[in-house]
Amino acid sequence: MKGGSVFPVRLQFSKVGKVRWTSHRDIARMFERAFRILELPLEFSEGFSPHPKVSFGLALSTGYESNEEYLDVSLAQVIDLETLPERLTTALPAGITVLRAVVLHDRVPALQETVTAANWIVEVARDDDVALGLDEFQTAVDAALARDEITIRRSRKGKLVDDDVRGAIRHFRATVDPVSGGIVCDLEVSTQPRSAKPCDVLAAIMQVTPAIGPLVERRVLRVHQWIERDGARLSPLDADARPHAASARAS
Repeated sequence: MKGGSVFPVRLQFSKVGKVRWTSHRDIARMFERAFRILELPLEFSEGFSPHPKVSFGLALSTGYESNEEYLDVSLAQVIDLETLPERLTTALPAGITVLRAVVLHDRVPALQETVTAANWIVEVARDDDVALGLDEFQTAVDAALARDEITIRRSRKGKLVDDDVRGAIRHFRATVDPVSGGIVCDLEVSTQPRSAKPCDVLAAIMQVTPAIGPLVERRVLRVHQWIERDGARLSPLDADARPHAASARAS
């Protein structure tokens, strides 16, 4: 969030269930509508077509769920943040829950510029109904992690490009879910300077070990996002919040 503002606020929200099929752009519209319903004192941009000063963090792919999504919004006056998450949640569709709100320092960098890593939980299976064994899958993962480079073809801005995604994979470990019996993966990826989605990581594994078969994501959940500064690893809510100001109230 570049530029000063009277009351810059960062929100954490979750997106789970059927709403996961809603696009990033439509989620932005839903929040703007919720802001209007609550009659929040939004700051607007200048120019011919003013719009609310709202900035979202890393886009979440359609079909993915998340426990940690973030947005920054500039308000024209101080408001009570203690009740804001609950009030906003009631004005949003089912599946979107605003969890926390903090007030930021002025002129903090945009979320998309500062988030450096993300953690995911990914349920993986074969796309041909053939059973996927944990040992064979982890062996394929280890083979991919042993590589210095894995170039895959993926779409970027509507064009197919060849990208090396190996450098973005920080951690990948598979286990068996005790309830479903399926394979669940704990994945961490960088978001800068190169990033990789869970589907990109599975594509890399299939390229290194084609015999593993056609892999598919059954469920993908983003569980954490991180801002890393000077050796510290911080959540986006903690990194730029004013001390003890998250519960600031209007006087």
